[in-house]
Amino acid sequence: MGALIEVIAPVFLVVGFGYLAAWKGWFAEAATEGLMRFAQNFAVPCLLFAAISRLDLSATFEPKLLLSFYTGALTGFFAGLAGARLMFRRAWPDSVAVGFATLFSNSVLLGLPITERAYGTDALGPNFAIVAFHAPFAYTVGVTAMELVRAEGRSLAATLGSVARSMGRNPLVIALGLGFIVNLTGAPVPAVLSAAIDMVARAALPAALFGLGAMLVRYRPEGDLRIVGWICAVSLILHPAIVWMMGRATGLGPGPFRSAVLTASMPPGVNAYIFASMYAVAMRVAATAVLAATALSVITIWGWLWLLG
Repeated sequence: MGALIEVIAPVFLVVGFGYLAAWKGWFAEAATEGLMRFAQNFAVPCLLFAAISRLDLSATFEPKLLLSFYTGALTGFFAGLAGARLMFRRAWPDSVAVGFATLFSNSVLLGLPITERAYGTDALGPNFAIVAFHAPFAYTVGVTAMELVRAEGRSLAATLGSVARSMGRNPLVIALGLGFIVNLTGAPVPAVLSAAIDMVARAALPAALFGLGAMLVRYRPEGDLRIVGWICAVSLILHPAIVWMMGRATGLGPGPFRSAVLTASMPPGVNAYIFASMYAVAMRVAATAVLAATALSVITIWGWLWLLG
């Protein structure tokens, strides 16, 4: 019960404050868009840049960590896809969108603050290692699968090229890239600039959590609740369970093991809905899954924290 109150409750209370403010009309939709734009395009990139530029890369980027986490993520993708296709008889494009939802956990907006509250700021190194590859990996898997099951549209190469160009303009990817450059080259960052980046970075997680809650208001509980339940089960239980087994099998150290399992236990992020919107498939299911899994994760994350000690 202590973990629920001390670690999880403050994080989800901030999300709840955002949801309540938007639901009651105290926080306009335009304000939500502005807050999320600040968080995702400025504050979170500052946080990622500062973290990556100062990480001990040789100690943080363990092959066993990435193998454990992304084996779980890929298993989640295929479980989501297979369940949608074989159990619920959804069309192949819909099934890929479901698979993407079970692949892409909310590693930044929820994974970072919950890990930080549970284990401290010094425990976030493995989280940043996972985040560095998360979006490129997930979108490469999702786009490749979608193009393989679609008979029309652009070629796979053209679509992947378009995604690569889009990722290259993404502030999060740019921040990660600059952080790696500074880290690997040892290029000095002026003290005044570093202090300013740190100031913006401190606003990242509270702003992102509040904005996430405000955004969830637009995701109405609609669609096939059975398949939404399947997405929740794969995302919140199967994905972290596979990471747990892989971490134990590979002998992953305690810190990286905790970060990997806890990050895997996060619900699908808004990227699940964004991906479905890209192809105009399973949008209601993706939106409902984001809302339902985020609500259910209050309990499941508590369970994983209890198992992790």
